[in-house]
Parts: sequence; structure tokens; C-alpha cells
Amino acid sequence: MRSVTDIPLPNDVYMYPVFIDGRLVGYLPEDTAHKSMAYVRTLKVMSEDVPITTEIVLVPKIQVPAQYAGVFLFTTEARMMRPVINLATGQLELIGTMEQLYLDIAISQNEIIKGKTTHLELSKSAFMSNLAQLVPMPDCNQSPRNMYQCQMGKQTMGTPIHTWGTNAETKLYRLQTGATPLFRPLHHDLLGLDDYPAGTNAILAVISYTGYDMEDAMIINKSAHERGFAAGTVYKSQFIELKAQSSFFIRDPKRPELAQYIDDDGLPAVGARINNNEPFYCFYDGETSKFVVAKFHGKEEVFVDSVRLCGDFSPKATKKACIMLRIQRNPTVGDKFASRAGQKGICSQLWPAEDLPFTESGLIPDILFNPHGFPSRMTIAMMIECMAGKAACLHGHVHDATPFRFNEKDTAINYFGRLLEAGGYNYYGTERLYSGVDGREMKADIFFGLVHYQRLRHMVSDKWQVRTTGAVDALTRQPVKGRRRGGGVRLGEMERDALISHGAAFMLQDRLFNCSDKSQAVLCRKCGTLLGPIAGHVVADKETCRLCHEGDLVSITIPYVFKLFVTQLAAVNINVKINCSNSAALIA
Repeated sequence: MRSVTDIPLPNDVYMYPVFIDGRLVGYLPEDTAHKSMAYVRTLKVMSEDVPITTEIVLVPKIQVPAQYAGVFLFTTEARMMRPVINLATGQLELIGTMEQLYLDIAISQNEIIKGKTTHLELSKSAFMSNLAQLVPMPDCNQSPRNMYQCQMGKQTMGTPIHTWGTNAETKLYRLQTGATPLFRPLHHDLLGLDDYPAGTNAILAVISYTGYDMEDAMIINKSAHERGFAAGTVYKSQFIELKAQSSFFIRDPKRPELAQYIDDDGLPAVGARINNNEPFYCFYDGETSKFVVAKFHGKEEVFVDSVRLCGDFSPKATKKACIMLRIQRNPTVGDKFASRAGQKGICSQLWPAEDLPFTESGLIPDILFNPHGFPSRMTIAMMIECMAGKAACLHGHVHDATPFRFNEKDTAINYFGRLLEAGGYNYYGTERLYSGVDGREMKADIFFGLVHYQRLRHMVSDKWQVRTTGAVDALTRQPVKGRRRGGGVRLGEMERDALISHGAAFMLQDRLFNCSDKSQAVLCRKCGTLLGPIAGHVVADKETCRLCHEGDLVSITIPYVFKLFVTQLAAVNINVKINCSNSAALIA
């Protein structure tokens, strides 16, 4: 049998090489290649002799440098494919990632060009991912805002699973007051996300109020917060395993004060409240024949949600337990929120309801949103959502937020404006509000409606970092970094330049010197070295310089890292001399 590479090729016509899963199997002449591939594609769509998951790619021969021309067929597993409509047969066809580059796919019917267009998208939004299809009316937003929401949609607190009581997840974020959005795309229902709510419907007033709403900050109604607005919970699993074979869980009978923390079985009671450094569990250590009480180490107050023993059906005592801890996380100043239009912001104040503006009917907003967040971001979809949510509350209908439903002739604002008018409200979604301070009517129409807000998992309780004194690096004697280690926040080059430009030289010295690695060193006046002076053999002996053997030394205050730098230079045979003629400037 001859190899394919041994077949002589004609010179008068170009022959397309044919590859199946990367292996050369033959050639096709240029004049019949397109018809042959169209026939193979028809067999694929009709499920006749060709699997429906086959990827058929014809890379045409062109006169400019491009991809290698040929016919490529792929039949292997684990290839990403998506459905489109084959216009030749009118049936669904699965196409692959390389295949779609060389097909002419129309998005809508009016884009079809006869003789050229080969396929049609299932819908105008079929090209978007699951996350992108959950954004309400993304065609009315800037592209970066849609991308922000695609990222933040994965960071929301919601209902992650329905078995949080039995699962042993390492960390789980759960929103206690989840609600279904009243303005949502069709894809929301197709995914069944009503069973997994990831946000809260909030009454929104677009108004600059109190001055605490600048730079994307938002004010939350304190009464709504107390009623459970966006209340969240963090679940953490802690596994306990006894190492010794003769050890087992039990409470020390000689310490009755442990009963308020630990059950008879040595494990915490379900529902118990535990703070830092309080007894967590107790066990009997068979190796030392003593009862051991382990303390809980954590920065927050926790509640025991469930206690489970892990083991088999053997009669031996169980040595492993899983304790699920519950941490209550109600919204606080600094917690991050976001609408589904990519308008992220933090809670700046919990404002009393009696001081917030109110409508003629007595409605008080849950969130105050600064109007300066709209012009530069151009998130028109959030404005439409505000009107649509208001109309949904009035008429009891959930409105479709699928993109490309409206156009310039039939606008979304006109559609929802007429619904608001039918409900007795302003066409543009605005209302007159009354000041919560003095009760007078505000001389402006305030945009007022309902928006679905997401609470993100970025919370101050997980991120706050403060340090007075603490651990220092053994080598540089500067504060260590890292929140877990009790480290400090680095004052970098840009912060240093900012302090210099403001003339705050004394603060610069305090940050970079006094609170960092201030240290005492001994300097020889004659040879100007830090490494020469050594202490005497006894306390009574005077310090001398081992280089010039003189005792003309002075104590100076320098950053320790400078002494380390001098030592490292000395290791590569570079000596550093300090001019100490004006020694008063060096002495602290």
C-alpha cells in the first residue's frame, strides 16, 4: 500500500490537503473542494454516515500570508461546540471554535445574503456567555460595564447550594434575604436562578444627599438594614482530628464551668456562641492521661451551626469531627455592593430613616445613589431597570430584559413610561420628594424606582488591617507584611512622593524611620565606618575601632536596613565611609 505522500499531484490545479484529526489522508482539487465539504456538512446535519459532532473546516487559499490552506476534520472528544441554524437544511448544526471562523453566520434574518450566508444564530444574544446573558439589556450599556458585571456576577452573595446544612464546604457565602429580580432576561428563567437568588430588590432614589455619597459611595436606609436588607452569613468548616489512638472526645468532669461551652461529648453545642480564646472542644489524651481543652482562635464571634462526627461503623470511638461555624455578616460601612449594570460602590453610611427623603405616599428609599455615577458610565440599562422595576411593582408583571428587544423607533423608555403613566406615575419615572430634615418639598424631580442590587463578598470584616507594634523581619528588622501575621501596610514610593509634595517631611520621617527600623549604631569618626567599632571584652572596657584602633566613636541613629546594606557591600569587598565631620546631624 502506497503512502498518501507518494501520490503524484497535478501541477495545473491546486490540491487541498485533507486532514482528519491532524493526520493527512488525501487531497481535494480546488474546484471541487467547496462542493465536497458542503455535501459532507449536509450528511453531518442529517446524521447520515458523519457524526453530528464532527468539525468541518475548509481554510481557503488566498494570496496573502494566512493560515495554512486545507481541509481539516476533527472528531476527537472534549471540543467546545455550539448550535447554529444551517440555512441549507433549516436544521440545527453544532459548529466548533475553528469552524466558525470560516463560516458566514448571520445574527438576524435581515442580515442574510443569498449565496453567501451559510448559517443563522439561534437568537441575537446567542453569542454571549451565561454570565453576559444575565445582564439586563447589555445593549444599552458601555462594553466595559458589561464586562465588570460579568466579573462581579461571580462574586455575589446568594444561595450557592440548598444543602448548606449537610455539606462540609471550607467557606460558603449565603444571602439571607435573596429576592428574584423583577426585570430579568429570559436566560434567567432558563437557568432556573429563581431557586438560587443572588441579590435584593431595593427602592432606589437617584439623589445627591448628605455628601456621604461621593465617588460611588451609597447610603443605605438604617431601618431597612435593621429589617434584614442584604443580611448575609459566612459558613466555615473546621475539622478536628485526634492523633493518638487512645484519645477520644469527652468533657472534663472535674471542670463544671465548661458546661456552658461544651456538651458532654466534648464538642460544642449546636447554636453555641463562641468568642476568641473561649473553650472550643475537649478530649481525653490517652498518651498523657489528661483532659485537654482546646481554645477557639478567631477575630469574630461565631455560632456553631452543626457538629458532625466523621468515621465508620466500627465500635471504636470516633476521632474526627467536622464543626460548621456560622458568622453573621450584616451590611456595614465599607461593604461592597453593585447593580447588574456594573455600577459598583460601597456603603458609606447607614442613615436613619427619619432623616431620609420620602415621597408623597410616604415611601422611603432603601438606597441613595449619586447621580454623578451616570454621565461618564452611561449605564442606560440601569435607568431602564429602575423604571421597569417600578412598573413591575405597580402591575404585578415581571418584565423581560433580554437585549435587542427595543430599537430607536420602539424605545424601552417609551414602553415603560406608558406603563408608569397607566399606574398613575410620572412618564419619566421621577417623583417629588420631601426632605427628611425639615419636611419641605425638594425643588427637583428625583428619579425613583426599583433596582436589583447584588451584595458582593468583599467585606470590611475580611480586609481591615491595623498595626501598632508587632512582628518584624529577622533580617531587615522592618515590620512584616500580611494581614494574617499582624503586619503593616507598605508605604511605597508613590506615597513617599505624595508626602514630599505636601511638605510633610516630619511625617515622612515618622513613617519611614521611627515606625520602621530605627536603630542605634556606633560610628568611627576617623575612618567613617560602621563595621569597625567593636565592644570591649568586659563592661569596663571602652569601645574601640578595629580598623584604626582608636576610641573616637559616636553613637548615631540610622535605619537598620542601611547597616544591612553596608554589611552586604562589605561582603563583595566594597567599603562604605561616612563623612562625620558634622556629627551633630548624625546623632539622634
